[in-house]
Amino acid sequence: MNFSNWLSEFEEALEGRGDCNVPCEDCVGCCTSSYFVHIKPTDKESIKRIPPELMFAAPGLPEGHYVLGYDDKGHCPMFRVGKCSIYEYRPETCRQYDCRVFAVTGTKPESDRKEIFFKSETWQIDVSSSLEKKVIEAIRTSARFLKKYNHLFPKGYIPSNHYQQAVLSLRIHAEFVDSVLEDTEEQISNLVNLIVSKYTHQR
Repeated sequence: MNFSNWLSEFEEALEGRGDCNVPCEDCVGCCTSSYFVHIKPTDKESIKRIPPELMFAAPGLPEGHYVLGYDDKGHCPMFRVGKCSIYEYRPETCRQYDCRVFAVTGTKPESDRKEIFFKSETWQIDVSSSLEKKVIEAIRTSARFLKKYNHLFPKGYIPSNHYQQAVLSLRIHAEFVDSVLEDTEEQISNLVNLIVSKYTHQR
């Protein structure tokens, strides 16, 4: 995959200006890997088509936000006969899901999400220009930073979900472009505070 094209498309999807067009082929990992799906108030068409008894109030979020759970097999309840039964009207969370973010950030999904784990290992990233190399290194540096200094962030700031961690590292990567990490206590503390203050609303 072309890195620059993917990054532009993925960032647009995260901003709600498009969908992630993932060449999934026969992979249905995101539908069958015990994911809770966040349903937003803006997902009006999804809400019309999902039985109310399958949606639960999302903990810690305002009224109108829901969570869609999964069955005893770890399958989304809207996954039927081998495919999403509301694909055209699927929630924004599903439209934004792109397992290629693991390959880009140099991270991995949870090992028990085997289909996603193996699929994410297959992606080949085309990085050719010096600028692309600089950007992808910044993204991977941010991912390593979040993992190494997880304990310095406010409790709950860094998601426990590996996918959401990868997305967060991509969101904050601009802070690591052209920067030199000296690992001094002051520099690390300042960077943690900057990330928390600047990117909290984007999580």
